[in-house]
Amino acid sequence: MTTQTVITIDHVRAVGLCVNGTRTWFARHDLDFRAFLREGCDADTLLATGDAMAQRVVEHARNRSSQREQG
Repeated sequence: MTTQTVITIDHVRAVGLCVNGTRTWFARHDLDFRAFLREGCDADTLLATGDAMAQRVVEHARNRSSQREQG
């Protein structure tokens, strides 16, 4: 069974990105920022943008998730 990684605003903040910049980024990629704040966003959705910021946040979230599973 494959588990999908859900990215949250906490992941964004953990890599040093600001909320206002993230809001602008979501608008530029036609993604719903308010839904993201409420529910998070699937990692694959962010990766599909091809953006380096998205890759950085997803990598961080997946690393944290794998560390929790190991520890």
